[in-house]
Amino acid sequence: MFRTKTCGELRLSDAGAEVTLAGWVQRVRKMGGMTFLDLRDRYGITQVVFDQETNPALHEEANHLGREFVVQVTGKVAERSSKNANLPTGDIEIIATGLKVLNRSDVPPFTIENDTDGGDDLRMRYRYLDLRRECVRRNLELRHKMAFEIRRYLDDKGFIEVETPVLIKSTPEGARDFVVPSRMNPGQFYALPQSPQTFKQLLMVSGFDRYFQIVKCFRDEDLRADRQPEFTQIDCEMSFVEQEDVLNMFEGLIKHIFKYTKGIEFTEPFPRMTWADAMRLYGSDKPDTRFGMQFVELKDLTEGRGFAVMDDAEYVGAIVAPGCADYTRKQLDKLTDFVKRPQIGAKGMMWVKVEADGTIKSSVSKFYSEEDLAKWVERCGAKPGDLILILAGPTMKTRKQLCELRLEMGNQLGLRNPDEFSCLWVIDFPLFEWDDETQRFYAMHHPFTSPNPDDFHLLDTDPGAVRATAYDMVVNGNELGGGSIRIHDSELQDKMFRLLGLSEEEARYKFGFLMDAFKFGAPPHGGLAFGFDRMVSILAGLDSIRDVIAFPKNNSGRDMMIDAPSAIDDSQLEELQIAVVANPDKE
Repeated sequence: MFRTKTCGELRLSDAGAEVTLAGWVQRVRKMGGMTFLDLRDRYGITQVVFDQETNPALHEEANHLGREFVVQVTGKVAERSSKNANLPTGDIEIIATGLKVLNRSDVPPFTIENDTDGGDDLRMRYRYLDLRRECVRRNLELRHKMAFEIRRYLDDKGFIEVETPVLIKSTPEGARDFVVPSRMNPGQFYALPQSPQTFKQLLMVSGFDRYFQIVKCFRDEDLRADRQPEFTQIDCEMSFVEQEDVLNMFEGLIKHIFKYTKGIEFTEPFPRMTWADAMRLYGSDKPDTRFGMQFVELKDLTEGRGFAVMDDAEYVGAIVAPGCADYTRKQLDKLTDFVKRPQIGAKGMMWVKVEADGTIKSSVSKFYSEEDLAKWVERCGAKPGDLILILAGPTMKTRKQLCELRLEMGNQLGLRNPDEFSCLWVIDFPLFEWDDETQRFYAMHHPFTSPNPDDFHLLDTDPGAVRATAYDMVVNGNELGGGSIRIHDSELQDKMFRLLGLSEEEARYKFGFLMDAFKFGAPPHGGLAFGFDRMVSILAGLDSIRDVIAFPKNNSGRDMMIDAPSAIDDSQLEELQIAVVANPDKE
């Protein structure tokens, strides 16, 4: 074997032992007649000492080592005279008696250190080097341990892991499908699954009762830091269950994973919040409840004073930033610029300061009396030293803008601590959302979501008011996962398709296999899917799921390392009977 021990396992109790290590040269330090080598492998770092006085030839050889050389070292374990408390192996060192260079290395394009000098694009291009960094490796180790523990937990609960197909039928509804041409069926295409939704429902029809899968999913959508074109879900489904059964089962899983990975024990049930309350109080269906600053509506207190911004607004909402009355005009102008950014889109921001002595100052005092402003302060519950920030406009749009402002203030005040976790269920989502452009309803989740039984009577008269039996798990303002109770009745599923504007022919073409299956005794069933990448990133204290994926893609969906996507040979296109047509509107 190339090694008898790893670079992370030797301790003071091993002193005097003859060992052989193998790994990468982290750094070389020359101090007089001594050369110190930090040798690194996946398990840790061990210091190796080359002494010119006892072995001059070996010492000279060590002086020619470079960063990332792959070497094998033989020597004796000794107690370090200058211990390093930051390393698990910091009490010992290896007095080298042998050295073999297994492979040389070019100078790496960035330092293989936790605090590297490499930018995102450079590190993604050389991802195999980036993966050598301890902080990146820890993320993947956490991912590995979580995957095993999730499988163990679900296995104990009677779930069976079943693999579902990767080449399926394209049924675009929401995000775009990635499509794959079929050589054996010219002019026809597979799609890569956005989720195993229909297959897990078919497994319930098949009587499997409890299914799960840690599965790759694919969506061809515009990317952000927390999105990838291919991502991993913990996909789950159960038969003979109602919403309460699903929530209890998977709340138990999340609590278990928090205890397993972070030592955090949630003893109380997770709070539940309706979608309507989440939008009313936070302007988001995934509210960050680590801190307060809930919205306060002021519309009725702002009308009739001749200030068109508020008089003409459908909605006027406020948040209270505690202890921020000392914000300068420059700071307030920066906040105004923040909400006016194109991605937020507010036209402006109003503010009210409650000074330490109780005096009230405001950017709109020209239009409102001190008595008017005092009513605002009272409704907001603002105290001396607090700052009230106000936005006005269309209800849903302004709530979303106020949500962004609230999160920005949470950041500025240090209220979004990544080591603090606030979990909740958001329930009672609308079943449909209306699109003004196409003048039709779309499923807010997917077309197989069951309406709330209490709202069945509204399906024909007021479908926009129907609530779904759907739920999302939210952690620290991130949607960790979501699901629903599914439709298991053929007639109800047919009605759902009609409400979504699908003709009988179109519904049968896209989902005929599922509709047929329901005719053979489909049990009541429901489930959910957790975003596994996001779950790992939250527990690792990271902002981006890209940092917990071994070989991620950038925000343009490109793999910088292998340079994909890329053009393919004309011969391949010919074999697939596909022609690439240039778009004159694009370069």
